[in-house]
Amino acid sequence: MYFELILAIYMGCAGFVAAGVIGSLYQLVTNTPPRFQIQVESLLGTLASFVMCVFAGPFIIMRNAIRGRRIEGRPIGWLLASSTIAGMWSVCSGLLMIQFAIGLAGTF
Repeated sequence: MYFELILAIYMGCAGFVAAGVIGSLYQLVTNTPPRFQIQVESLLGTLASFVMCVFAGPFIIMRNAIRGRRIEGRPIGWLLASSTIAGMWSVCSGLLMIQFAIGLAGTF
């Protein structure tokens, strides 16, 4: 049971790091913070925007939750709920990232 727990924590950390890197890279390139908005200008832009939202989702949620707590004075329960959602999302995206890395490593 401890192995599965440690593995879930590792996947959550990997997913959140990937979300942070993708969100920061998006902000570096576009000079605007990432948000849940899909650009429908072209097929490639729509696909890239969708992938960015899927993998940078935990980063966007936590950034908005922390800003909401500090600036708007939202209750601590709001921050805890947002952290739980971002954490579970990070585990799921971390699982995808790790499976992709294992599959990529198996081809060489």
